[in-house]
Amino acid sequence: MSPKPATRPGGRSARVQESVHAAVRELVGETGRAALTVPMVAARAGVTPSTIYRRWGDLQELLSDVAVERLRPETDPVDLGSLRADLDAWAEQFLDEMASPPGRAYIRDALLGDPDGTNAGRCSAYAAEQIGLVLNRATRRGEEVPGTERVMDRVVAPMMYRILFRPDRLDAVYARELVRNALDGP
Repeated sequence: MSPKPATRPGGRSARVQESVHAAVRELVGETGRAALTVPMVAARAGVTPSTIYRRWGDLQELLSDVAVERLRPETDPVDLGSLRADLDAWAEQFLDEMASPPGRAYIRDALLGDPDGTNAGRCSAYAAEQIGLVLNRATRRGEEVPGTERVMDRVVAPMMYRILFRPDRLDAVYARELVRNALDGP
């Protein structure tokens, strides 16, 4: 099993991670993912290929690490004043981002370079954290809320299945239908 990069708030390790991640993003944009090599990334990032191999193990694990970082939400879920409105908005945005061509590529990369399931767990934790924020807001407003796992099972899980295996009907209507099932279903 190859080592996974440790996220640290600063220092050389953080600078190396950021420069390598930036190099991957730039090179994928310029040459495409299929043409990417560790020596290309290393040259662009200003590190040696051995630094990349030592830290990430291989190109697929590096792509997986970059993908997981790209799948991390950049903002908190929007507050529209009610649980249903907040979850509808979150689910629509989540589905839109994950079902997009870049989103699908990031999902594939995150899973392909993840022999121990760590990256899949990180991605799942991102979604659960976002849902938790929505549910906590609703609780503070006095609304009745389901558990985070119920929302994960009834909204996120079916979305991910359809994105990966049955990529049809991936629209706002579908997202709202899943939220309705999570909130109103048995």
